[in-house]
Amino acid sequence: MDHLHDRPQGPYGMDHRIVSALRACGADPRVAGATRILSWAGEHGAVWLVTGIAGAVVDRPRRGAWLRGTVLTAGAHAAGSLVKRVVRRPRPTHVEPLVGTVGRHSFPSSHATSAAAAAVAFGALGSRAVPPLAAAVCVSRLVAGVHYPSDVAAGAALGALTARLGARWMAGGRA
Repeated sequence: MDHLHDRPQGPYGMDHRIVSALRACGADPRVAGATRILSWAGEHGAVWLVTGIAGAVVDRPRRGAWLRGTVLTAGAHAAGSLVKRVVRRPRPTHVEPLVGTVGRHSFPSSHATSAAAAAVAFGALGSRAVPPLAAAVCVSRLVAGVHYPSDVAAGAALGALTARLGARWMAGGRA
């Protein structure tokens, strides 16, 4: 049987092939478990909101910057959710997802949007743990089979841009 004609071609086909390859990594129970935890923690940007609030509690001299970074991260997540409602791209259906999702739309990945915003905002405050954790959350969405790479890339770009545009405000200056 020739499946070549059953597969999407071009960039969309590449998205499908990458999701299929990364979702296959989720067959390992350890990878699947980590993917589920990362997806759960990133839901609605929860891990980043907790991180920002914890940073504000622990780093009193920069409390305001941590809280403003948390607001930027939440704002980026909201922006990603809004774009998702406009674009309405369906999630991948050619792989069995490892996790449930709140919505049925895929572009951009809100997990990636809030993760990248947190990486930029909290990374600027010296957090060394946030950027690699943010990257892991982004990859988890591919391994979970609930996003295409272009969804994650667009979400990460939107989140990083949102945080970068708010950097001056976050540091205590005017926006």
